[in-house]
Amino acid sequence: MVSVTRSVFGDLPLGAGTMEKFQLQADQLGVEIISSGCTITALEVKDRQGRASDVVLGFAELEGYLQKHPYFGAVVGRVAKQIYKLANSLHRGVRGFDKVLWTPWVLSNGIKFSRVSPDGELKVWVTYTLDGRELMVNSQAQASRTAPVNLTSHSYFNLVGQGSPNIYDHEVTIEADAFLPADENLIPTGEVAPMQGAAFDLRKPAELGKHLQEFHINGFDHTFRLKGSKEKQFRVRVHHAGSGRVLEVYTTQPGIQFYTGNFLGGTLKGQTGAVCPKHSGFCLETQNWPDTVNQPHFPSVSSNTPLAHSTWW
Repeated sequence: MVSVTRSVFGDLPLGAGTMEKFQLQADQLGVEIISSGCTITALEVKDRQGRASDVVLGFAELEGYLQKHPYFGAVVGRVAKQIYKLANSLHRGVRGFDKVLWTPWVLSNGIKFSRVSPDGELKVWVTYTLDGRELMVNSQAQASRTAPVNLTSHSYFNLVGQGSPNIYDHEVTIEADAFLPADENLIPTGEVAPMQGAAFDLRKPAELGKHLQEFHINGFDHTFRLKGSKEKQFRVRVHHAGSGRVLEVYTTQPGIQFYTGNFLGGTLKGQTGAVCPKHSGFCLETQNWPDTVNQPHFPSVSSNTPLAHSTWW
């Protein structure tokens, strides 16, 4: 059984509307989502001792989400990641989907959000449902004309829980056969590089701290090539030995952006009041490939192609 509770999270400034919060609770998993940006604000998961902790970075109060922050928990788009030669293009820039109120519908096992983007009359739906240990995120879009669309969920995970200073003791496995090298602006170069022998080869379990140190890299912020599928397939596993928590990602998408919080600066305070320093959370953004409008050999992100269908846990 899944319970769904609806409440007011707070009023936006200047009469811009009311932000609502939805709490979804199953036996093994609890998630809180607000209507601004379809943002996951909390994800409660039990450890091997049965003790629950919030394993995503976020804020306890409305004010945290009104300040500038690195997309904690939000659905980003209409085109996730950067587009070369387009100013302010990161996750759509100044007024992306993460910064607007969505219209909610309560379901028996979750919540469905929708909105209409005036540019191109793009209609978008994002649905969160719980089933036992599984949180499913399903995105759909429909446009009056062909337009680039690439949505993803931008949660930052730390399997120890909020307040943990780093993710170095997390063991990561990504079932990918290639990755996309990026330039100094984190834009893909257009190359599709093989995994063999590279610092980006995570096909075997790698403890993050040791891996970053061994290969002398600052962190990950790269797209990994997956085999896209009409049915969701297992792609990523993250294990934290200390707590016994395991996160698995299943998706239909042809790519996943693995980001290790390289730009978290320790200035923002999360739910517990603890700051969020560099490498204190990681993102697994199931999506299409970045900068596809400038890379004709990359998979299409037009509005008539499937969007994300992903499962966590």
